[in-house]
Amino acid sequence: MAPPHPRDPSTASNYEQVSVSHYVVKWNVDFDKKCIAGDVKLVLDVKQETSEVILDTRELTIRSVSCASNGETKEVEYAMKDNGALGQKLIVSTALLKAGDKPVLTVKYESSNNAAALQFLTAEQTTDKVAPYLFSQCQAINARSIVPCMDTPSVKSTYEAEVCVPVGLTCLMSAIGQGSKSSECGKHTIFSFKQPVSIPSYLLAVVVGHLERKEISDRCAVWSEPSQAEAALYEFGETEKILKVAEDLVGPYVWGRYDLVVLPATFPFGGMENPCLTFITPTLLAGDRSLVNVIAHEITHSWTGNLVTNFSWEHFWLNEGFTVFIERKIHGRMYGELERQFESESGYDESLVRTVNDVFGPDHEYTKLVQDLGSADPDEAFSSIPYEKGSALLFTVEQKIGDNARFEQFLKSYIQKYAYKTVSTEEWKEYLYDTFSDKKVILDNINWDLWLHKAGLPPKPEYDSTLMRACKDLANKWTAEGSEAPTDGEVFEKMSNSQKLAVIDAIRVNKGIFGDRMPSLTATYKLDQAKNAELKFSWLMLGLETKWTPIIDASLAFALAVGRMKYCKPIYK
Repeated sequence: MAPPHPRDPSTASNYEQVSVSHYVVKWNVDFDKKCIAGDVKLVLDVKQETSEVILDTRELTIRSVSCASNGETKEVEYAMKDNGALGQKLIVSTALLKAGDKPVLTVKYESSNNAAALQFLTAEQTTDKVAPYLFSQCQAINARSIVPCMDTPSVKSTYEAEVCVPVGLTCLMSAIGQGSKSSECGKHTIFSFKQPVSIPSYLLAVVVGHLERKEISDRCAVWSEPSQAEAALYEFGETEKILKVAEDLVGPYVWGRYDLVVLPATFPFGGMENPCLTFITPTLLAGDRSLVNVIAHEITHSWTGNLVTNFSWEHFWLNEGFTVFIERKIHGRMYGELERQFESESGYDESLVRTVNDVFGPDHEYTKLVQDLGSADPDEAFSSIPYEKGSALLFTVEQKIGDNARFEQFLKSYIQKYAYKTVSTEEWKEYLYDTFSDKKVILDNINWDLWLHKAGLPPKPEYDSTLMRACKDLANKWTAEGSEAPTDGEVFEKMSNSQKLAVIDAIRVNKGIFGDRMPSLTATYKLDQAKNAELKFSWLMLGLETKWTPIIDASLAFALAVGRMKYCKPIYK
């Protein structure tokens, strides 16, 4: 049997003694002060005798704490203690709590005006420039900056919320909307929400803004600022189709609704898998659905991450590696197995190799799949490693077993077994060995220590390179010594978007012999007109790396127009 989970080092909460089963949040969103004020009720489940409850916070102003237990409610004493990069711990003194007790703590508080989880935007900073906007980002450990909580994936809780916002604005959360009503003064609207499925704190999410809704299907809709509504409806029109393919692969969708919200350009990520409401960057609005792989990724998180969750951020690959692997399985079913093979190889060659060699270096702790975070903020370790190294491990295991259909059945049964729970790498591995007991010799031949606990690049899986070879052959025509640069753009034009990217990325790898061909590459493939943000970014980076001066203005304009870190950081660097 796998040992019980070790402690999550990224939380100060005493979750082994007592955990939160349900949060009741009441918030007032104040755009003038750039903060959230209100109270939260925490319904506790006592597991071991204790006379204190320890919660994670970050820059919260606590007004009062009371505890309801055995029919009476009393104000209780509390203390705040600094916890370094992890914020502050709120230590609440209670009467003796015994195993099985269900006391309720109520904390009245206010967030700071620069809460790590919140981005307040003025009307001028939004797309339509009509009204102010608020969005949150709680992953990895920022929920503690907007609510005192047990901020660890090891604790899953249901929640309900009432959020009071200025009249004329719409509020959305990572939950099912229960309607809205006008406040007594008539100047505010109060929106109500319920999340009946237990989630970790990092999946708490809120959006407030001038929003319009467009229906995609009975259970899917997309929200955005009105000027983007039609474009968003077209771009994400296949959401229901992707969701059905995912259900076929990994089991029923349990969250009721799958809505999307297109955020303003400052949103720093491609997407965030908040339950019932995926957050999406507007850089996906390419006009040709060429970037909806991000939607497949976020949909997959409904199972891997949101339903089955890594117990701590040191095992983050169990969320992201599985999600990338299954996202590509979905693409394999939609666009053919060669596309899955190609995307997997691209992920290894471009993302994983570059992150290990250029970002961290091959000996860095954060290039391990299972990481030792110590007292560091998990965001410091964030990279493509858990995504691509994790996916490559699963690809390797599937290949060694030699039965894709059976491995898919294993994935589905793993999700069923650990649904609504948290899981460690050891538990996953033990279940793998139990399921494939007849393949023990094959599994034993995988170098688990190298894959899971060693830094650097793992062995490259054996991919079908048919599509990749075509990309590298075309790139080679631009970089081979003495070669004539192609003048016909048709071969490139007929490629899928991910193949076009692979061509540019292969040229970037060999940019030393690419020379001064940026003007002809740009003209032949019309790269300066690219609507697809990924393709545009790769073209800009190639221009910067080859010191082609006309690219500077275009690069700055792009970096100023988008807030997605994946693009901005490398361009500014």
